[in-house]
Amino acid sequence: MTSLVQPVRIFVDPFEGTRTAVEARRWVWPLLILALCVSASGTLYSLRWDASPDVIRELQASGELAGVSEADLTEKIQVASRKALVGGIAKGVFLMPMLALVLACVLWVVGWLFDRPAPFERLMSAAALALLPIALYHLIFTVCAAAQHSLTASRALQLVPSHLGLLLDGLSPKMQRVASAVDFFNLWSVGLLGLGFSAATEMSRGRALLLALALYAMFAGVLMIGLPGMGGGR
Repeated sequence: MTSLVQPVRIFVDPFEGTRTAVEARRWVWPLLILALCVSASGTLYSLRWDASPDVIRELQASGELAGVSEADLTEKIQVASRKALVGGIAKGVFLMPMLALVLACVLWVVGWLFDRPAPFERLMSAAALALLPIALYHLIFTVCAAAQHSLTASRALQLVPSHLGLLLDGLSPKMQRVASAVDFFNLWSVGLLGLGFSAATEMSRGRALLLALALYAMFAGVLMIGLPGMGGGR
């Protein structure tokens, strides 16, 4: 039970809880919790998702709707629902653990650059613990989705309003993407990542937090603002 309680302790005592869990190299339970929560939210979303409006909208945008029979349309809707189910489970089982591994590798490189080496297991623990707020987001989403009779893709994005892009009106597409980077759960993860990196490398907390914030700013600038802008905001 200690291996489970130590990671969860970060929600009530992030400073001491993160340090203790990183030093004990607790990363298995955080990854299992993350995979379970993300898979559960993806599964429930696919079960509640009414794919009809989104599939019809895509066909209209591509000009294919006029030539699609009712049977073909029904099949496309069913295929979209199945893809959502498989994709939601795969995201939790494969993508999120891979993300934690990549994040641990990034921390290893940062530690090497700043001459703050640390055992990789500690860095992996720091990465896995930092993703627990994301697991909490998906847990909240799962509970909220369970209370819905049906969901559309746009409704699902607004189900747990955690970033400024959903709270501010009248923003341009560019500013909408910038505001979406100011996300409560993401910034919570950034804070835990800084604390975990500090515990793993014995770097000062202030400096580690600044490094984590800089990493997130680069991540958001490229993947949340830059690339969507190049793709026309899609």
